[in-house]
Amino acid sequence: MFSSLTVILTVTLYMAVLFGIAQLVERRIAVRGEGFKSPWIYCLSLAVYHTSWTFYGSVGFAASSGLLFLGVYLGAILGIAFWWITLRRMVFAKEVFRITSIADFISTRYNRSESIAALVTLIALFGVLPYIALQLKAVVGSFQLITDHESSTMGWGLSGLLITLFMIAFTIMFGMRRLDPTERHQGMMTALAVECVIKLIAFISIGLFVSFSLFDGFDDITKRLFDQGFEKVISLSGTENSGAMWLTLIILSFAAIQNLPRMFHVAVVENANHQHIKTAIWVLPLYMILINLFVVPIAAGGLLMGLPEDAADFYVLMLPQMAGNNGLTLLAFIGGFSAATGMIIITTMTLSTMASNHLILPLLERLPACRFLKPFLLQIRWLLAALILLGSYGFAIEFSDSYILVAIGLISFVAVLQFSPALLGGIFWHKGNSMGAVSGLLAGFSMWGFTLIIPAMVNQGWISTAILTDGLFGVALFRPEALFGLDGLGSIPHSVFWTLLANVGFYIAGSLLYSPHKSERNHATEFLCSMNPAPTQKARPTGLDRYISLDDKLNEAQSLLEGYLSEDKTKEALYRITEDLQVSGKSHIAIIELLEFHRMLEHALAGSIGSASAHKAMETNIRYNNRESTDLKALYSHLVSELGQHLPESDQLTEHESGNQSYGLINKLQNKLSKLEKTIQLRDKQIKDMEVKLESRYQDIFQYRLETQKIRQENEKLKLQLESTLKIEKTQNAAKKQEAETPDETKS
Repeated sequence: MFSSLTVILTVTLYMAVLFGIAQLVERRIAVRGEGFKSPWIYCLSLAVYHTSWTFYGSVGFAASSGLLFLGVYLGAILGIAFWWITLRRMVFAKEVFRITSIADFISTRYNRSESIAALVTLIALFGVLPYIALQLKAVVGSFQLITDHESSTMGWGLSGLLITLFMIAFTIMFGMRRLDPTERHQGMMTALAVECVIKLIAFISIGLFVSFSLFDGFDDITKRLFDQGFEKVISLSGTENSGAMWLTLIILSFAAIQNLPRMFHVAVVENANHQHIKTAIWVLPLYMILINLFVVPIAAGGLLMGLPEDAADFYVLMLPQMAGNNGLTLLAFIGGFSAATGMIIITTMTLSTMASNHLILPLLERLPACRFLKPFLLQIRWLLAALILLGSYGFAIEFSDSYILVAIGLISFVAVLQFSPALLGGIFWHKGNSMGAVSGLLAGFSMWGFTLIIPAMVNQGWISTAILTDGLFGVALFRPEALFGLDGLGSIPHSVFWTLLANVGFYIAGSLLYSPHKSERNHATEFLCSMNPAPTQKARPTGLDRYISLDDKLNEAQSLLEGYLSEDKTKEALYRITEDLQVSGKSHIAIIELLEFHRMLEHALAGSIGSASAHKAMETNIRYNNRESTDLKALYSHLVSELGQHLPESDQLTEHESGNQSYGLINKLQNKLSKLEKTIQLRDKQIKDMEVKLESRYQDIFQYRLETQKIRQENEKLKLQLESTLKIEKTQNAAKKQEAETPDETKS
């Protein structure tokens, strides 16, 4: 047993070391002006997928259900195998639209819909909150296990609150010191990679200790399992309906590896080079294999040592503690603490960003009396982070005795599964639209709440058990755990089946039945095109007249940015934009430079408040005078002419549009130009295909001519042979005839 003070000081020292590493990395980048080019930090930080669920819960899962826990990782490895197709496309889109989170990504795909962003954020908050509570429960439980908590005044509530406060401080220090979440946190990612290495070393150390110190290797453990009747630990079917559960776990983990907010942030937002994905495709599966090598031996060791099965989640700590190995016990605690804190910091940072951008900020925009809070967006995120962690702490207290670690994790996995149709459909299906996304998300989330959350409330005694036995409104077909008579699958497979069916069905039906506005179709085309590798376009010099006052546009942009950013951040953003455009020191700019200026301004603002909110802010606050609007229309027509395309009547600017002085005109011009460029690319491809077919036809004709000439020569040869044969036959026939006409006397 350790004293509470010893463990707290150890944890504080450990986190201080990690914070020091993060600071050193940040200073190194500030001095050298560039970050790490190696993919290893990126690849190792992706192991944040392995939380306390892996470190503690997998052992408990194996002790009760055998090898079924492997389904959680088989599906993830399968998802990783497709990353060069899926993740790479997300990274390309992130670079173009300055994506800040999975909510921002999905909403940007569907015409920057604020309602979709808010809906995804709410699903993430409700769904992932239990998962954060899972980490807090694991940390508090392990803390109490290795300390003499029975004689201490520090009970579950006090120790849990203290650890939660620690997590709030760590989250703000590590990941929320800057407003722009798209600005890469290389210091934090380095610290996260170190944590991932430590938890791997800790788990493998415990596994080696159990396998070769407490027992005589794998063969000895296997023999004892069969002798003592614990062979279920190495069984593929440790539970009823194991086939359905295997399939369910594979589906859930396949989706979770890219849908979990923390995984999206680390894999997409923090990605500096899409080529790093190639390394991650084999490094992360290798990490998964290594960290799961000793799950079964540890689970078996705990059962064979007589430890209770309901405490299997903490066999990793209890086994070295029973053996009196304090050093290894403390290492195991640090490993589990690393697994939990990595998830908590990244997830809380991501959720607070999503909540501030897509829930709080739109609310402030609609309440004039609260708009003075917009410059304090970073402090609002700190407050949201605290509320999220305190809410998770309350959840952990309320449900601390209701579910084992694995059950809580699976409930969250089913929640984030609801992002898959809108996310993957938006990447690959061009007909997917905002109505389909909203319908699918609402249907899937509602089904998740009905099939999983209501039974949880019943188990807590908040709702009468009649709804489970009699069904909703007394209709037996509406029983949450046997919906429409589908019984016997188990709660998680049952929920996955109905949520996916509802979500996919409504997404497809809504997308096919709803005809989106032209602007949404154009934006969808632009978004899908952005996911193809292409060089980043920079502002190019132009020969157009520079008559637009740069100071006026800078003042307009400054007024807009100061509504959301601090004064220093505003000046920094404007300086960077003018430097990139090479207009610093100029008094006037051309219309095409103004277009690029506003595009980059929206790009900078999107990094702080999200793409959807930034686009709306630009449309609301940016204006053009009559001459600028006229020149925009002329420029558009000129570009169309230069592209050699006839402008269809349906794509011509109307008088209303050309006279519109709002920023939305730029969006329309850019969408139409993108559409024309895509048409040109399509026609170029068709021309190339025609050239290939024409070349193939030329080859066929050439071969035909050769064959024809060959046949003609053979015919001439045969003709000569035939004529020669006929001559010979004619000569022979003449000789025979002459011989026949000669008189017999002459012969005599």
